[in-house]
Amino acid sequence: MSTCENAATRENDHHEGVKDDQLGRGGFTGRTAIMMPLENFARSDEMGAPPACGGDRRIAATGPLDGIRVLELGTLIAGPFAGRLLGDMGAEVIKIEPPGAPDPLRTWGQAEVDGHHFFWTVHARNKKAVTLDLRRPRGRELFLELVDNSDIVVENFRPGTLEKWNLGYDELRDRNPGIVLVRVSGYGQTGPESHKAGYASMAEAASGLRHLNGFPGGPPPRLSVSLGDSLAGMFAAQGALAALYRRGITGQGQVVDVALTEACLAVQDSTIPDYDVAGVVRGPSGTRLEGIAPSNIYRSADGHWVVIAANQDSVFARLCQAMGRPELATDERFANHRARGRNQDELDEIIGDWAAQRKPGDIIETLSAAGVIAGPINTVADVVMDPQLRARGMLVDHYDDRIERNVLGPGVVPVLSESPGRVRHAGPAHPGQHNDDVYVGLLGKTAAELTELRAEAVI
Repeated sequence: MSTCENAATRENDHHEGVKDDQLGRGGFTGRTAIMMPLENFARSDEMGAPPACGGDRRIAATGPLDGIRVLELGTLIAGPFAGRLLGDMGAEVIKIEPPGAPDPLRTWGQAEVDGHHFFWTVHARNKKAVTLDLRRPRGRELFLELVDNSDIVVENFRPGTLEKWNLGYDELRDRNPGIVLVRVSGYGQTGPESHKAGYASMAEAASGLRHLNGFPGGPPPRLSVSLGDSLAGMFAAQGALAALYRRGITGQGQVVDVALTEACLAVQDSTIPDYDVAGVVRGPSGTRLEGIAPSNIYRSADGHWVVIAANQDSVFARLCQAMGRPELATDERFANHRARGRNQDELDEIIGDWAAQRKPGDIIETLSAAGVIAGPINTVADVVMDPQLRARGMLVDHYDDRIERNVLGPGVVPVLSESPGRVRHAGPAHPGQHNDDVYVGLLGKTAAELTELRAEAVI
């Protein structure tokens, strides 16, 4: 059977509500793969999405996670970012919002057009949106029916919330032993602070990450994106994939426990061992890393900043040659990594004087030709025009039904050679947009049942 025939078979199974007896209860082969029909994807051709059939047979699937179903609970950034990453790789992600209480992220983002904001456009891409009140008995039962037919549940409530609704891992596992429950919280599911709510700002601070930012003696500033949430979402997606792999061996799911604080802690280089063995308390170092030289930003003749990084011995020698100062490579002050670190200020001054006489383009062209890492500090206005990013498909149109136009967003990372992920559609325009698709198409409910569920505010 061809790839396209396989896709059509999965599509028919989906429309008819067919499910394998082992759906969600074993390894990767235990569930009927799901292929969303192309007509369900708004303007997918305008998002750079390749055709499902008729061309390269490797791209018939939605991505490497085609056939995996994810239920996404919770709001805002960390948990839903994990859902987005899984959806980017082809998983079918069903975003659940309480009736009348949509995810506040629908109103986030600094741009506004006709009353709409656009964080949601990208963050909820490739997801279906349904409404469901998990606190009501009928809502709970409907959710468990979805669990029967799913592989992963992602939630980012305060620990204990699912248990309060009688939807903890034990209840989910009783219904589906293969279910993977991904839990994202401020401090984790255990420990003396697990009961606390947590935001990325807190996690970045409590983990020590924020202490490393800024300039010595100044206040520790925050990066103007929610880094702690995104880091936790990435670790959550990584954990989900690891648990899926293990399920393929044991047939059993498990809990993936991600704390925002721990995600921020995990990316801090050698700060902990340095403190443990020598009492070193790393602090903020401004525009450079202490002891790593040269690796800094330098002001050009027209006032713009340029990054120059040449801390490896061989690259530093090339930098010296390009600056017309080859003798610096053998100068005892700069001859090796440790020497350059000790004399970092002096070296930065030498490179800064050289850069100040040249325009940014000249600096970058000269150093790039010499094999030295150099580049501009771009704003988003520069980024969206970057030819490298465009060539790699990293700037992708998302057709937003709310404003009936394409909205540019980041592409799918990483790029896979044989089964690439893709942007299939933007974030659903309104809550419950896919209620019929999920409750009727997947669970086999009737129109009359849906009317009754709406009347009871269950959906």
